[in-house]
Amino acid sequence: MYKFFRRPSVFRPSRFQALLSYLVLGAWTFVVLFPLYWLLVTSVKLPSQVTQGPVYLPFVDYVPSIHAWQYIFIDVRNDTFRPYTNTVIVGLISSVIALALGAAAAYALVRFPYRPKLGLIGLFLLLIGLSVAAIAFGLPWYLVAPAALALFILAALTIGKRFKRSLGNRDIAFWMISQRILPPVAVIIPVYVLFQQVGNTTGFKLLDTRTGLIIVYVATNLPIVVWLLRDYFQSIPVELEECAQIDGASYLRIFWSIVLPLAVPGLVATFLFILVFAWNEYLFALFLSSSQAQTMPLTVAAQNATRGPQWWYMSVLILIMIAPVILMAIVLERFIARGLLIGAVKG
Repeated sequence: MYKFFRRPSVFRPSRFQALLSYLVLGAWTFVVLFPLYWLLVTSVKLPSQVTQGPVYLPFVDYVPSIHAWQYIFIDVRNDTFRPYTNTVIVGLISSVIALALGAAAAYALVRFPYRPKLGLIGLFLLLIGLSVAAIAFGLPWYLVAPAALALFILAALTIGKRFKRSLGNRDIAFWMISQRILPPVAVIIPVYVLFQQVGNTTGFKLLDTRTGLIIVYVATNLPIVVWLLRDYFQSIPVELEECAQIDGASYLRIFWSIVLPLAVPGLVATFLFILVFAWNEYLFALFLSSSQAQTMPLTVAAQNATRGPQWWYMSVLILIMIAPVILMAIVLERFIARGLLIGAVKG
């Protein structure tokens, strides 16, 4: 009995500790996987079987039926495949663009010092406000934008040197992540009005289009990419880049041939992270899309009809919605584990 509680070594748990660990992990696995099992068994039930009460075991408690699957994939297949295609296209494209832009920005914040002056930032924001007001009063945007840019350059070259206070890389990184902390509901109405005005002014439609959703998803996920990859790039030894510079490599060649291959685990983990955000996003898709650019979260929510939630249809839609992400996470698991752990401890 004493051996059951005794640890064989400092680095190995006792049999009791191992058994307790397996019991805890088994219980947690059951808690995590049971909702998926419940979705699966609900998707093969008839509506009457769902409303009668909880039954758990197919072929024991009830006879499975493919009624819900047939309805989703045959009866309303167009209403299923269109939002599914929109979700895949918008999620993948926005994640790839956000990862590319965020990786470049994160590397720049790690390796290059920036000292933007507060006065010039305020001047830039002032000119943007004046430009918006001028366009609202009827002036053409293609004249206002170059004029505002010329005024900013002229002011930066003349009075810009008088501004003393400046920001640093940490301030820029914190400002970027603060944009993600801001609740989306606080900006959804301005974004909607902006897209509406762009469509009315230029004729380039952004509402109810995949392009509009991609733009919004890139803007919302970009701060997360910068924040995560910034810490990861800091864990890459700068001596490798210095050696490449001695050999005559440019900054672009160093970033493409040295930094990015070493950062593959971090890139994969970050990509899957923001893909899940884009895949499950609901609020922006609700306001900025209707029938043509509708995504899967809206389709799932639409199953809450006047007769109440149609759980059997919801279960089928949720299963086919989460299956690609789960499969991708399983395939890329080794990269994800390395990407989340490397750079977590700095010394």
